[in-house]
Amino acid sequence: MILIVSMSTPEEHDTSSTRGDLKRKFEKLTGTPALVQHYAEITPALVDSLPLDAIFITGSGCPWPDVDPRKLDGLYEVMAATEIPTHGACAGHQLLGFFFNAEDFHTVEKLEDEYVRKLAPNEAVSISDKHPGQFAEQGVFEMEILAEDPIFQGFDGSLLVSESHFCEVKTLPPDFIHLARNANTEIQKIKHRDRPIYGTQFHPEAWTDKFDDGKRFMQNFFRIAGLID
Repeated sequence: MILIVSMSTPEEHDTSSTRGDLKRKFEKLTGTPALVQHYAEITPALVDSLPLDAIFITGSGCPWPDVDPRKLDGLYEVMAATEIPTHGACAGHQLLGFFFNAEDFHTVEKLEDEYVRKLAPNEAVSISDKHPGQFAEQGVFEMEILAEDPIFQGFDGSLLVSESHFCEVKTLPPDFIHLARNANTEIQKIKHRDRPIYGTQFHPEAWTDKFDDGKRFMQNFFRIAGLID
């Protein structure tokens, strides 16, 4: 089973069809059932009760200051100890940065947006008005692979994947390896040194027929999880 942890607001989680689309996408790719749960519902007891093979933490359009850190404590406790192959994309990747860069996440009172940078003069403005004056990396971009890893099986030094973010992980967490970068965002991909926990600032799950590197990337992740031969 694949656990998809939705990082949407509770209102978006209740009304959005996007999480259902991702569930069906992963089920088709792996032949394995997927369960979508809101991040505030995640606890070690829930995770222990499920026959999980993999965990995927989604992106989110919600600014970090609007998220109550205490509603993330259960997910933090899971990430602090789990051996289940895990992948966080975009906000999920940033969340791993918050979790593993904190001395004790339980004491964190507020999460802050860590913007990529301010817009340069005459630079294109994002259609989103959530972060005025901030640069948005939106579109399909090339990633430079910095280190070998099974997640990059079949890639030759780079991959093309979807991006949609204003913020990034500014500091590589202790015990994590820096695996990919590009010209806009230095920490595009990370992996825990000892456990199969991955994070990407990009969205490999948002592949298309024209740009399908994300599909191969997710196949590699699910192969690491034992769900694909």
